[in-house]
Amino acid sequence: MTQSSVRGEGTRPDAVRHTRGRRAGRGGRDEAGAGSGGRGGPGAHGGGNGRRSGRRRTGGRRHRALRWSATTLAVLILGTAGAGYLYYQHLNGNIDKGERSSGDSKAHKAEPNAAGQTPLNILLLGSDSRASDANVALGGGKNHRDNPPLADVQMLIHLAADRKSAAVVSIPRDTRVDIPACKDPDTGEQFPATNAIINTSLARGGAGCTLATWENLTGVYIDHWMTIDFAGVVSMADAVGGVEVCVNQNVWDRPLPGVPGGSGLKMTAGSHKVKGEEALQWLRTRHAWGSDPLRARAQHMYMNSMIRTLKSQNVFTDAGRLMGLAEAATKSLTVSEEIGTVKKLYDLGMQLKTVPTDRITMTTIPTVEDSEDKNHLLPAPDADKMWAMLRDDVSFDDKGTKEKKGTGGDGKDAAGDGAAGQDGTGQPSDEPAADSDIGVLVQNATRSATLGPVSGRAGDIAEALAEKGFAKATTDTSAALSEERTVVQYPSDELAGDARRVADAMGIPANAVRKSADVSGITLVVGADWRDGTSYPKQKTPEAGDLPESSDAINGSDTSKCMDVYKPYRW
Repeated sequence: MTQSSVRGEGTRPDAVRHTRGRRAGRGGRDEAGAGSGGRGGPGAHGGGNGRRSGRRRTGGRRHRALRWSATTLAVLILGTAGAGYLYYQHLNGNIDKGERSSGDSKAHKAEPNAAGQTPLNILLLGSDSRASDANVALGGGKNHRDNPPLADVQMLIHLAADRKSAAVVSIPRDTRVDIPACKDPDTGEQFPATNAIINTSLARGGAGCTLATWENLTGVYIDHWMTIDFAGVVSMADAVGGVEVCVNQNVWDRPLPGVPGGSGLKMTAGSHKVKGEEALQWLRTRHAWGSDPLRARAQHMYMNSMIRTLKSQNVFTDAGRLMGLAEAATKSLTVSEEIGTVKKLYDLGMQLKTVPTDRITMTTIPTVEDSEDKNHLLPAPDADKMWAMLRDDVSFDDKGTKEKKGTGGDGKDAAGDGAAGQDGTGQPSDEPAADSDIGVLVQNATRSATLGPVSGRAGDIAEALAEKGFAKATTDTSAALSEERTVVQYPSDELAGDARRVADAMGIPANAVRKSADVSGITLVVGADWRDGTSYPKQKTPEAGDLPESSDAINGSDTSKCMDVYKPYRW
């Protein structure tokens, strides 16, 4: 910049002379000719060949104009880029972030498929926090302002490894589950493991504790979490421009004798576009639908409609709308720290955007009434089938290809022409030691969310191993653990072959053999899927679209759905 300025100063007098010549010329051709002796006359600058001199003068002006245009353009580009950078930093500053997991969880990330792709799992939480004036105004009385937040909306978004389908699974807020030991990342407060309704997990270590709770319940590794509060729902609904919903009867969710509360939602039968506070009322309504699982259905209808709305709006060519959405989204969301930038959130959105609406399936886990409290629910046995589909990346719809899971369509497994001699990552592994030299620790983790532990399971399996020649098999006598699926864990690569040998001897599938920093030797964890017998039971591979009937599945392209209103709340 300094050198360019100096060169500019050097040309300034010449530029002034040309400017004067142009001003004189404005009086007319005759005036210009009289003052200069004409284009070829003796008074012409440079003498002799006036035409040649004129070309030089015009060329000089053109070159200087180009230089000044280039300089101006550079300033504009730099200025725009600078403004863009500042705005990008502004948006990044809007985003609140937190620790991905703050609880005790042992879920493992899924192995890549034949193309090297892995599924993506995101936990979406709706918080009832009243920690701001806006949330107090929208969500309840000031006397609740200091209460710990509850995660009344909980949805797991599963994006298939091939990014061709997606599933969304809700758990009703009053479902009783095991919540692991968690630590609040902000205060350092420690919370012991407990058995309670799932929406309380948010108050026991933040969203990271809720994530760990889901991982332990499902066996599904969750990559990220996002939370949104009352005010965030309102601003996002406004930014989108409204979301269409539908009711079959007039609805008014209001307090009734003996039934306090209510969202305030009031609308006539038919389709309506809801924005702002009315959108929040729709998402919060429970009494008028009749139950918490039915509230999840209404939320799924809203989400499907919002996805269809966003796909129909070409917001990426409308700078004003795009900026409005970016402002609303970054101010509304709190996210796990590894996706805490605008770029990472944008990249995440682009992955979700690739899934067509007819390959999106919204569901709610099957539940049964809690025998200990009729106001609470428990996961039904059918829920395990849904978790297995998520763990194995089996699509919730049947619209995909019919290739065998984990193959490239030619009958070969994901490792190419067989995984023998490899540890599942394509890396060569050590040959196993003799069975009699392999030490194995067996743990009883047969307790599940709905069933207690099976007494003596670790001893039974250790004895079966000994009979097969694993003389060094021992039993872990510590308290019974909880693991949905049986796994064989090993601490370091040199023991990978030994771990696979143990799994093979007991009929445990190869994808259940995993490296783990939580063990010091080969460890066989007997999960809730192996409650009897001494040979691992053959597991039925879930098929695409084979969802339990009680999962209340809704396809993302279905525009025909309307909510039925519970009779006391009709008007």
